[in-house]
Amino acid sequence: MFQSVFNITSSSNFEELALAIFKHQLDHNAVYHKYCHLIGRTTPQSVDEIPYLPISFFKSHHIVSNTNKSEITFTSSGTTGMTTSKHHITDTGVYDLSLDKSFDITYGNHEDYAVLALLPHYLERSGSSLVYMAQRWIEKSKHPSSGFYLNNIDELAQVLKTLQQNNQKVILIGVTFALLQLAEKFPQELSQTIIIETGGMKGMRKEIIKQELHDILKSAFAKASIQSEYGMTELLSQAYASDGINFTTPPWMKVTTRDTNDPLSLLKSSKTGGLNIIDLANYNSCSFIATQDLGKVLPDGTFQVLGRFDQSDIRGCNLMAVE
Repeated sequence: MFQSVFNITSSSNFEELALAIFKHQLDHNAVYHKYCHLIGRTTPQSVDEIPYLPISFFKSHHIVSNTNKSEITFTSSGTTGMTTSKHHITDTGVYDLSLDKSFDITYGNHEDYAVLALLPHYLERSGSSLVYMAQRWIEKSKHPSSGFYLNNIDELAQVLKTLQQNNQKVILIGVTFALLQLAEKFPQELSQTIIIETGGMKGMRKEIIKQELHDILKSAFAKASIQSEYGMTELLSQAYASDGINFTTPPWMKVTTRDTNDPLSLLKSSKTGGLNIIDLANYNSCSFIATQDLGKVLPDGTFQVLGRFDQSDIRGCNLMAVE
């Protein structure tokens, strides 16, 4: 039944499925069940009344909504000794479907592109949902030049140059610090290339604001389209910003904002608050997540990411964090 989330055609269709998935997860996800009862939110009448599980619970609890064995467990990146999030995937086919449908909506046919993935550090560990996504794109592109690049950015630069000369459309997806290294060492015109930055300095370089990053990339890679991806370990769906700033979600995903002082209260559009995400593809774990990102949702439904909560700013909603 829930695979119909990938065929949503209207807001009423979305709401109907969201309420059905909420009921399923309330009944079959022990952690979400307990959380909803603790805050007294068990009978929402609309999508706006559905409670969001704090994302930190993926670090401290086993978040699943069925009894099936995990096929893969995605883990967040972190420094040594840091507690990482774990997303237990009981059906990788759902993630594959989400990835394929989302790519088709955003970029079209995989086979139109050579897909190059610049993901050092992510490739050096297991359990990265980003690496899984890039691998899926690479395989479906079927282009002989598609592949992963670790630290061999000189080779990547040459491949980009050759593909540009051949007038081949390219998607280069990479983490921030590695894209900056490529920009500094091998600037070139890339009019056939979409560059998708996924964020992530990971302590490799001094943090910079997104606009500064995009200005650097635009200057180094003349005529390239500089875009952004928003995703995380705890989600099976991603949002993309063709302008690098305003993210668009697929039809089965919705973003709202919550009051930073009253996490159970939603804000009107254009107001800055904590980002809440509904990802209906997460029907086997939890589809309703309160993230630690700050942002705002615009009247057209797109959203912006403006920063992150400090630990001291996370108020309420963590009633079970120490259990």
